[in-house]
Amino acid sequence: MISLLKDNKAYQRILNVPGVGAKVAATFLASVNDIHVFKNGRQFAAWIGLTPAQYASGDKSRMGGITKRGNQSLRKMLILGARAVLNWCDKTDDNLRRWAQHIKKRMHGCKAVVALANKLARIIWVVMAKEVEFDVKKACA
Repeated sequence: MISLLKDNKAYQRILNVPGVGAKVAATFLASVNDIHVFKNGRQFAAWIGLTPAQYASGDKSRMGGITKRGNQSLRKMLILGARAVLNWCDKTDDNLRRWAQHIKKRMHGCKAVVALANKLARIIWVVMAKEVEFDVKKACA
């Protein structure tokens, strides 16, 4: 299946995103027929199941854990890719990895991995929806 996608431009663009390999990119393209169904990156991340559940009552609003209601295979793959990026973020100095280092210092490791997976899902939405190449300078500007 992956050999069929080598000439696909969207596949090549998704491969440039950190934490995304050949299987992850192929799974994204197979799972998402039309990226324009999602209005923004947050809706795309929520469809995957990477956004926190919101509990609201009156004037109080609290955020809970991730919903786990979306596409389970994409979520697992993104979390594994985010874990790999987070483990090696000390070795490279760019905007995305500096953001990941900051998150890693602020919160527990598992929460940091999910936050980075959420960020990667939003980046993938931009790359697919706007048909642009991934630019690490613009990733966390």
